[in-house]
Amino acid sequence: MATTEATDRVRLVFSLFDADGNGYIEPADFELMGDRVAAAVPAADEAAKDRLLGAFRRYWDTLVTELDANGDGRISPEEFTAIVLNPQRFDATVDEFADALATLGDPDGDGHVTRPDFVALMTAIGFERPNIEALFDAFGPDGGDRVAVSAWADGIRDYYRPEKSGIPGDHLTTGTSR
Repeated sequence: MATTEATDRVRLVFSLFDADGNGYIEPADFELMGDRVAAAVPAADEAAKDRLLGAFRRYWDTLVTELDANGDGRISPEEFTAIVLNPQRFDATVDEFADALATLGDPDGDGHVTRPDFVALMTAIGFERPNIEALFDAFGPDGGDRVAVSAWADGIRDYYRPEKSGIPGDHLTTGTSR
């Protein structure tokens, strides 16, 4: 059973993935967002950027294969909510995306993401700054104001789990108008 929080998280992700705002998720939305996110951390190496762009493309491929019920080549909000009902269909895709995004935030490869890189990436995705800051704080940054790459990747995975509530990712939906 999906929690209310999970449904709110999915609605927010849909609104962000609909990068051009036309009410549907389409391949161009993923290219637009992928390019924007890859550019958010200029210090990241090209391999990390390419990995993220590949993860965005595979995310799209999984969505269209698994959710495009009417075969129109785009995903409606109603089709997208099926993620909440069938998360196992997306586990591998979410794993790849989570690892690629969190790794992109660690350009020096020390296993940690700094607040500025985290904020830059999450802003590029489209989340609101107060929510981003609250999420970063919920991950329990260390004395150097960094969070572990693995903690962020696990947080992304939790974000897509329909049975989860009270998770750090819920900070992203608090007070949003999307």
